[in-house]
Amino acid sequence: MQWTDTLDIAIELEETHPDVDPQYVRFTDLHEWVCALEGFEGAPEHSNEKILEAIQMAWIDEHD
Repeated sequence: MQWTDTLDIAIELEETHPDVDPQYVRFTDLHEWVCALEGFEGAPEHSNEKILEAIQMAWIDEHD
């Protein structure tokens, strides 16, 4: 997975952190969690606020 695979990342985050409400996750934590996902190959420095927000929105959709 790369940073642009927002839906795949959101699904993995929901499976990895099912008890977390993604609406309240700080971007610093979100960045760390994404980088720690199995199969994630994106470079940590290639993320930005826009990408993290897109991942968070997709995760919120998956969580509901």
